[in-house]
Amino acid sequence: MPVKKKKKAVLKKKIIKKKNLKKKPAIKKSAKKTVKKPLSKKKVVKTKKNKENVVGVITHYFPKVRAAVIKVKSPIAIGDTLKIKGHTTDFTQTISSMQIDRVAITVAKKGDEIGLLVNSRVRKQDVVIKP
Repeated sequence: MPVKKKKKAVLKKKIIKKKNLKKKPAIKKSAKKTVKKPLSKKKVVKTKKNKENVVGVITHYFPKVRAAVIKVKSPIAIGDTLKIKGHTTDFTQTISSMQIDRVAITVAKKGDEIGLLVNSRVRKQDVVIKP
């Protein structure tokens, strides 16, 4: 008889363990931690002052002949005054010579890539402005 009592005791322990496992509370969805988003950075507002007058952008510079290649965004002509502004560049000059494929031109229209004789060194991404 003592053997049967031991078996019953062992069975009771197993049942109690199973009941304890089942009694664990389920995690509620609302109880989960929410991740806070970082504060948004301040937005920089660009002025339209320079965007209105932009004539083109420097794409290349030839130092020996002191000529710059400009991607034209609005029409320019010989005799116009241009301001070239960049990180280390800031000067004004009048257009004396323009070329497309080594042929002299008097007027450049939007979309042209022209060669322009410049007075000073310029760099890629310098902006050409009509003051």
